[in-house]
Amino acid sequence: MLRIMLVDDESNVTRALRRTLTRALQGESFAIETFDDPRLALERAGEVDFALVVSDYRMPPMDGVEFLKRFRIMQPDAVRLILSASSDVEALLAAINQAGAFRYILKPWDDTDLVYIVREALLAFKEQSANRRLADEACAREMEMSPEERERQRLEAEEPGITKVRWGSAGEVLLDDEDRDAPNS
Repeated sequence: MLRIMLVDDESNVTRALRRTLTRALQGESFAIETFDDPRLALERAGEVDFALVVSDYRMPPMDGVEFLKRFRIMQPDAVRLILSASSDVEALLAAINQAGAFRYILKPWDDTDLVYIVREALLAFKEQSANRRLADEACAREMEMSPEERERQRLEAEEPGITKVRWGSAGEVLLDDEDRDAPNS
Protein backbone atom coordinates (compact mmCIF):
# COMPACT_ATOMS: atom_id res chain seq x y z
CA MET A 1 0.00 0.00 0.00
CA LEU A 2 1.28 3.45 -0.92
CA ARG A 3 1.11 6.28 1.61
CA ILE A 4 0.36 9.87 0.66
CA MET A 5 1.08 12.76 3.06
CA LEU A 6 -0.80 16.06 2.75
CA VAL A 7 0.58 19.04 4.70
CA ASP A 8 -1.13 22.44 4.90
CA ASP A 9 -1.68 24.74 7.88
CA GLU A 10 -5.29 25.18 6.68
CA SER A 11 -7.15 21.97 7.52
CA ASN A 12 -9.94 22.80 5.04
CA VAL A 13 -7.31 22.52 2.27
CA THR A 14 -6.09 19.10 3.42
CA ARG A 15 -9.72 17.91 3.72
CA ALA A 16 -10.44 19.07 0.16
CA LEU A 17 -7.28 17.41 -1.14
CA ARG A 18 -8.11 14.17 0.69
CA ARG A 19 -11.67 14.17 -0.64
CA THR A 20 -10.54 14.76 -4.24
CA LEU A 21 -7.82 12.11 -4.12
CA THR A 22 -9.96 9.54 -2.31
CA ARG A 23 -12.63 9.84 -4.99
CA ALA A 24 -10.15 9.76 -7.87
CA LEU A 25 -8.00 6.89 -6.57
CA GLN A 26 -10.93 4.74 -5.47
CA GLY A 27 -10.13 1.05 -5.79
CA GLU A 28 -6.36 1.59 -5.60
CA SER A 29 -4.28 0.58 -2.60
CA PHE A 30 -3.24 3.76 -0.80
CA ALA A 31 -3.56 5.58 2.53
CA ILE A 32 -3.73 9.35 2.99
CA GLU A 33 -2.48 11.08 6.11
CA THR A 34 -3.05 14.81 6.69
CA PHE A 35 -1.14 17.28 8.87
CA ASP A 36 -1.69 20.95 9.66
CA ASP A 37 1.72 21.27 11.35
CA PRO A 38 4.85 20.46 9.33
CA ARG A 39 6.73 19.47 12.53
CA LEU A 40 4.18 16.73 13.22
CA ALA A 41 4.43 15.63 9.60
CA LEU A 42 8.21 15.30 9.95
CA GLU A 43 7.75 13.26 13.13
CA ARG A 44 5.44 10.90 11.25
CA ALA A 45 7.93 10.69 8.37
CA GLY A 46 10.39 9.31 10.89
CA GLU A 47 7.97 6.45 11.64
CA VAL A 48 6.67 5.27 8.24
CA ASP A 49 7.59 5.63 4.57
CA PHE A 50 5.56 7.71 2.16
CA ALA A 51 5.45 7.45 -1.62
CA LEU A 52 4.22 11.02 -2.06
CA VAL A 53 4.10 14.21 -0.02
CA VAL A 54 2.11 17.30 -1.00
CA SER A 55 3.03 20.40 0.98
CA ASP A 56 1.73 23.95 1.06
CA TYR A 57 4.35 26.62 0.39
CA ARG A 58 3.41 29.19 3.06
CA MET A 59 3.03 27.62 6.51
CA PRO A 60 4.13 28.46 10.01
CA PRO A 61 6.57 27.57 11.57
CA MET A 62 8.46 26.62 8.35
CA ASP A 63 7.70 27.16 4.70
CA GLY A 64 7.08 24.32 2.29
CA VAL A 65 10.56 24.44 0.79
CA GLU A 66 12.19 24.05 4.21
CA PHE A 67 9.74 21.29 5.12
CA LEU A 68 10.38 19.41 1.86
CA LYS A 69 14.16 19.81 2.25
CA ARG A 70 13.96 18.16 5.68
CA PHE A 71 11.54 15.54 4.41
CA ARG A 72 13.88 14.76 1.50
CA ILE A 73 16.73 14.04 3.92
CA MET A 74 14.51 11.61 5.84
CA GLN A 75 12.86 10.00 2.82
CA PRO A 76 14.83 10.75 -0.35
CA ASP A 77 12.77 8.34 -2.48
CA ALA A 78 9.39 9.96 -1.79
CA VAL A 79 8.06 12.16 -4.57
CA ARG A 80 7.54 15.75 -3.41
CA LEU A 81 4.91 18.21 -4.66
CA ILE A 82 4.48 21.80 -3.51
CA LEU A 83 1.17 23.63 -3.44
CA SER A 84 0.85 27.40 -3.34
CA ALA A 85 -1.49 30.29 -4.05
CA SER A 86 1.58 32.29 -5.03
CA SER A 87 2.98 32.10 -8.54
CA ASP A 88 6.29 33.48 -7.24
CA VAL A 89 8.98 32.25 -9.64
CA GLU A 90 11.66 32.31 -6.92
CA ALA A 91 9.53 30.08 -4.70
CA LEU A 92 9.00 27.72 -7.60
CA LEU A 93 12.73 27.53 -8.34
CA ALA A 94 13.56 27.03 -4.66
CA ALA A 95 11.03 24.21 -4.42
CA ILE A 96 12.50 22.48 -7.44
CA ASN A 97 16.20 23.15 -6.84
CA GLN A 98 16.48 22.98 -3.06
CA ALA A 99 13.74 20.52 -2.14
CA GLY A 100 13.70 18.41 -5.30
CA ALA A 101 10.00 19.04 -5.90
CA PHE A 102 8.56 16.94 -8.71
CA ARG A 103 5.88 19.51 -9.57
CA TYR A 104 4.47 22.83 -8.39
CA ILE A 105 0.67 23.08 -8.10
CA LEU A 106 -1.07 26.45 -7.99
CA LYS A 107 -4.05 27.12 -5.70
CA PRO A 108 -6.86 27.00 -6.46
CA TRP A 109 -6.19 23.77 -8.28
CA ASP A 110 -8.28 22.11 -10.92
CA ASP A 111 -9.31 18.66 -9.61
CA THR A 112 -8.59 16.96 -12.94
CA ASP A 113 -5.11 18.51 -13.13
CA LEU A 114 -4.39 17.68 -9.50
CA VAL A 115 -5.36 14.03 -9.96
CA TYR A 116 -3.28 13.81 -13.14
CA ILE A 117 -0.22 15.23 -11.35
CA VAL A 118 -0.68 12.90 -8.37
CA ARG A 119 -1.05 9.86 -10.64
CA GLU A 120 2.05 10.95 -12.55
CA ALA A 121 3.97 11.34 -9.26
CA LEU A 122 2.84 7.92 -7.98
CA LEU A 123 3.87 6.35 -11.29
CA ALA A 124 7.29 8.02 -11.02
CA PHE A 125 7.62 6.63 -7.48
CA LYS A 126 6.70 3.10 -8.64
CA GLU A 127 9.17 3.26 -11.55
CA GLN A 128 11.91 4.61 -9.31
CA SER A 129 11.21 1.84 -6.77
CA ALA A 130 11.35 -0.84 -9.48
CA ASN A 131 14.64 0.54 -10.83
CA ARG A 132 16.13 0.65 -7.34
CA ARG A 133 15.01 -2.95 -6.69
CA LEU A 134 16.65 -4.09 -9.96
CA ALA A 135 19.85 -2.22 -9.08
CA ASP A 136 19.86 -3.80 -5.61
CA GLU A 137 19.41 -7.26 -7.13
CA ALA A 138 22.24 -6.63 -9.60
CA CYS A 139 24.46 -5.42 -6.77
CA ALA A 140 23.65 -8.52 -4.73
CA ARG A 141 24.51 -10.74 -7.70
CA GLU A 142 27.72 -8.79 -8.18
CA MET A 143 28.67 -9.35 -4.55
CA GLU A 144 28.06 -13.10 -4.95
CA MET A 145 30.37 -13.31 -7.99
CA SER A 146 33.94 -14.43 -7.68
CA PRO A 147 36.68 -12.03 -8.77
CA GLU A 148 37.32 -14.30 -11.77
CA GLU A 149 33.66 -14.11 -12.86
CA ARG A 150 33.67 -10.29 -12.52
CA GLU A 151 36.83 -10.12 -14.66
CA ARG A 152 35.26 -12.47 -17.24
CA GLN A 153 32.18 -10.20 -17.44
CA ARG A 154 34.37 -7.10 -17.74
CA LEU A 155 36.37 -8.65 -20.58
CA GLU A 156 33.22 -9.87 -22.32
CA ALA A 157 31.70 -6.40 -22.13
CA GLU A 158 34.89 -4.87 -23.54
CA GLU A 159 35.40 -7.48 -26.31
CA PRO A 160 32.24 -9.51 -26.95
CA GLY A 161 33.03 -13.17 -27.55
CA ILE A 162 36.55 -13.02 -26.10
CA THR A 163 35.71 -15.44 -23.32
CA LYS A 164 33.88 -17.89 -25.57
CA VAL A 165 36.53 -20.55 -26.24
CA ARG A 166 35.80 -24.04 -27.57
CA TRP A 167 38.17 -26.68 -26.29
CA GLY A 168 38.95 -29.98 -27.99
CA SER A 169 39.22 -33.34 -26.23
CA ALA A 170 43.04 -33.10 -26.12
CA GLY A 171 42.95 -29.56 -24.66
CA GLU A 172 43.41 -27.76 -27.99
CA VAL A 173 41.52 -24.58 -28.84
CA LEU A 174 38.98 -25.23 -31.60
CA LEU A 175 38.40 -22.45 -34.10
CA ASP A 176 35.06 -21.80 -35.76
CA ASP A 177 34.87 -22.52 -39.49
CA GLU A 178 34.62 -18.81 -40.25
CA ASP A 179 37.81 -18.14 -38.24
CA ARG A 180 39.73 -20.77 -40.27
CA ASP A 181 38.63 -19.22 -43.55
CA ALA A 182 39.82 -15.75 -42.59
CA PRO A 183 43.20 -14.72 -44.13
CA ASN A 184 46.19 -14.64 -41.77
CA SER A 185 47.42 -11.20 -40.88
